[in-house]
Amino acid sequence: MPQANNKTQPHDADVDEYLAGIENAGRREDAYLLLEMMREITGEPARMWGPTMIGFGQYHYVYESGREGDSFLVGFAPRKANMVVYIMPGFSDYQGLLDKLGKYKTGSSCLYLGRLDKVDNKVLQTLITRSVKHMRKKYAV
Repeated sequence: MPQANNKTQPHDADVDEYLAGIENAGRREDAYLLLEMMREITGEPARMWGPTMIGFGQYHYVYESGREGDSFLVGFAPRKANMVVYIMPGFSDYQGLLDKLGKYKTGSSCLYLGRLDKVDNKVLQTLITRSVKHMRKKYAV
């Protein structure tokens, strides 16, 4: 059975142009902070994935169901309500860090943050670093 293409694909839109167009000045400032933090942690260039996600690095996955695709190692999306940070391995191994982070909510791989000045950025950096190491080890990238 042919696989459907993943909706979110990397493309060559300009990341800086996208970030410069964020209307909310605080969200835009936080996006540039995350951009630099993730570039430094991953050593990878930022790339647009879909219309609003910024990802770093790439890996290929295959689920037990047979579905497969590509995704970024770590990324973020500056949404109106929250800054979403994508921690691809999920959060089960990171509760100790989350306890020190500050105000947040999570989904399966989504860390929802308000302003970055409301969280401990050193803890956030550690969380991102550990998740990237996990992904690189798991997927040999």
